[in-house]
This record gives sequence, structure tokens and C-alpha cells, in this order.
Amino acid sequence: MQRTALYEAHLTAGARMIEFAGWQMPVQYGGIVQEVRAVRQRWGVFDVSHMGRAYFRGSDARTLLNRLVPSDLGKLAPMSGVYTVLTNERGGIVDDIILYELAPDEYLVVFNAANRYKDLNWFHHWQSAWGLQVSIDDQTEHTVMLAVQGPEATARLSQLLGAPLEAVPRFGATFVEWQGTRLFAARTGYTGEDGFELIAPTSVGVALWNALLQAGATPCGLGARDVLRVEAGLHLYGHELTEDTNPIEAGLGWLVSERTDYLGAAVIAPLKQTGTPRKLMGIRLLERGVPREGYPVLIHGQPVGTLTSGVYSPTLEQGIGMAYLPAEHAKTGTPCEVEIRGKRIPAVVSTRRFLKAS
Repeated sequence: MQRTALYEAHLTAGARMIEFAGWQMPVQYGGIVQEVRAVRQRWGVFDVSHMGRAYFRGSDARTLLNRLVPSDLGKLAPMSGVYTVLTNERGGIVDDIILYELAPDEYLVVFNAANRYKDLNWFHHWQSAWGLQVSIDDQTEHTVMLAVQGPEATARLSQLLGAPLEAVPRFGATFVEWQGTRLFAARTGYTGEDGFELIAPTSVGVALWNALLQAGATPCGLGARDVLRVEAGLHLYGHELTEDTNPIEAGLGWLVSERTDYLGAAVIAPLKQTGTPRKLMGIRLLERGVPREGYPVLIHGQPVGTLTSGVYSPTLEQGIGMAYLPAEHAKTGTPCEVEIRGKRIPAVVSTRRFLKAS
């Protein structure tokens, strides 16, 4: 079982630890609802050091990555990033990632903890198969990654780090000097709120974490992170995304470019034109209940899908979830039911943008 550099700091902060993707991680501190509200109303900080982080360097770095994702990396500029997916030959999703261009021949890729070794093997396999000149440097265990999120996050972080982070655009990135150490700061996150994700050497991880807490950030765990991402309608690999789902049915058609030279393009490109037999949609409970992954979704009393994720939303004060539904039923406002422990709870099909639709 691996531990991040902040393991002891989490215990000091009162965290309840669990195993997640081979790591000991904090699931909560003061309570999930309290942490969700802190991020929605003020600011919070998450240790996300379990996420994979690898640097791609060399003259063929862009070529390799461009062939592995459906997005057009030619549109990236230095110190900017893009959310995208790694696709396989069948058009399925190997993982969802954030990819940053640091320089024309240097990229940083952040990927899911549970897929770390699978993804690294994937990168190395295709780099070798295509004979490309790229070095792949996995820095996951030599760095920490903190997500600072919430409506106050950017202003508070700017003050703490002494840097004008307000000037960094969404999905932009910069380097910041803090206590003699260079930090990578990207205006990204997984909560639906503004904020930054910071990457720093492990040697300063505890000091940075403690400085954020002393500045007033609420420590938050995986429990709150999951609720926040469902409220924001964001995917989680292994739930909404798998090697058997494609970007179009997952509602990620916007990241698929017109290029046809990436893995899976022969499958994905036609689907962008014709549509898919099923679509990922939001589900809102109309009565009290807590929806969970795997619960059946019914229309006219017949099962039409199962929840890929489900939570009670403290922000909306209702149960919400996501499910793949047949295209004919994947329409906002369609009445449905969610079966919870044998009881059918009235619900409605919605967009996945729960917060903006409320």
C-alpha cells in the first residue's frame, strides 16, 4: 500500500484513511457535507498526489501524444492544457487525462491513479511501436499534487504564493517560486469550481499543505471530491468511462477533432456524425433517497439502464446520478424511476450539468 508524502499530515488533521487505487488516502476529515460546502462557498484543499504525473520530452513528444488522443494538440500553446481521453483501436477509452504543453517538445500528462501502470505501459508500447524519439519520465512518487478549489481559491492562493494567479486563464498554467522552490500551478480542477492544481517536489509537500491550512483552506477528502464531481457532472474512469465506452456516447464529442490519424478514429469519427444508440445523462430524484452506482433506472416500469454514479447532493439537497440511457429516452425532462433497495423512487432525466441547470 502506497502513501503520499502527506500521510502523517492527514492523520494530524484528523483524516479517516481508506485504501484507494493502491494508496492510503483521506476519505474525510470533519465530514463530507461540511467539506462539500466549504468548496462550494469558500475554498478547500485536496491531496491528489496519488494521480499519475509523467513528463514527455523529445522531438516526437507531440506526435506520440497526438496519435493517442482525439483532440488536436496542434492548437495548444505553451503553458496551456486540455482535458482529453486516450482511445484504443476500438474507439474505447483507455483513460481520461489532462495534458499540458510546457514547451513545443515537453508535455506533462496527469492521469488516474488506478490506471497509472496501465497508462505508462500504453505510452511505452506505442512509443516503441512507432519508433518515436520520446523520453517518458514518471514523477508520481517524486512530487505531490494539491487541488485548491472554491470561489475564494484563486485570490487566497495568489496571496499565499505571492503570484498574480488571477491572470492565468482557465486551463492555463504557470510556474511560481515559493520558499525557494518552483511550483507548477494550473487553473484546473475536478469540482466545478475555480481553483488551481499545484505540483511540487515531495520535499516541500508538507510545508505547502500546512501553509494552505493555516491560510484557512478546509482539508477535504475523497468523499467530498466524489460528491463535488458528480454535482458538476464530471466523469470518473471505471464508472462513466471504460475501454468499452466511446467519447461520443459519454458526451465528450466536443473534445473529438476532425483529425483521423489517432487510435480509434475509424470508429469514433462516424459516430460523431450518426450519433450513438445510448447517451450518458443525468438523473435527479424527485423524492428523498440516496442513489448509488449500479441502481436500476426504469421508464414505464421497465429497466433501461443502471446508475454509473450516484450521490446525495448537499448543494442541491436531492439525490443525483448519471446513467447511460437508450437514445430514445435520453431527453431532458423524461420521467423515470430509480430502484433503491426494492423501492422505486420517482426521478427525472436531466442534463449532467446539475449545478447550472438548478
